[in-house]
Amino acid sequence: MTPRPFLRRMALTAGLALAAAPAAACKLALVLALDVSASVDAREYDLQQEGLARALTDPEVVGAVEAQGGIWLSIFEWSGARHQYEQLPWTFVAGGAALAAVAGELRATPRQVAEFPTSLGYALGHALNLLKAAPETCDRQVIDVSGDGVNNDGFPPASAYVAHDMSLVTVNGLVITDGDPTVVRYYLQSVIQGPGAFVQPTNSYNDYEEAMRRKLLRELGAFSYVGLPTGPQGG
Repeated sequence: MTPRPFLRRMALTAGLALAAAPAAACKLALVLALDVSASVDAREYDLQQEGLARALTDPEVVGAVEAQGGIWLSIFEWSGARHQYEQLPWTFVAGGAALAAVAGELRATPRQVAEFPTSLGYALGHALNLLKAAPETCDRQVIDVSGDGVNNDGFPPASAYVAHDMSLVTVNGLVITDGDPTVVRYYLQSVIQGPGAFVQPTNSYNDYEEAMRRKLLRELGAFSYVGLPTGPQGG
């Protein structure tokens, strides 16, 4: 990491911490895990980053975050077994200004890798370790994992879940199907986990923003969708 991005990230984190420190016990710690494996091309990566930035600053999402009294948020990208890269360290976001700053950071963060396979088990293990390191133990702990394929490298999601205490953790999935329903089935059977876990499908990265917006609103408790795929608790 070059000095300029490092200094920008430090300034963002310090500024948000000073402006939006939690006043009471938090309701939600949310980890966003973004697939950047070899199946995600440069255009799709840009759609994912911009879609997430726009979803986080959507007025309904901002209102839902404010209704929670703010949330703890961490974001990382993942691909191969040893390739998980921080995009946002744990940051307390209380409203629109903080979420706009996060969106700006996402837009300025370059992709770290582009040539590795899909290691969902390792990505989920990394996310669970992040939750353990969260600044607070929140009422709800949620991992929001986006992906367009099944695990094809390293241990499977079930192995990550066996190795961690999952009693307070929910894992949801945002699946880019590209017309392949088997990916949704895989997430339903092997990835989602915990109370109220669900899958939010979308056909392509062109619709990533809207899929992420809906997913965030559901995770923030703003509303629920009847008929969206849900599944068994566990892998």
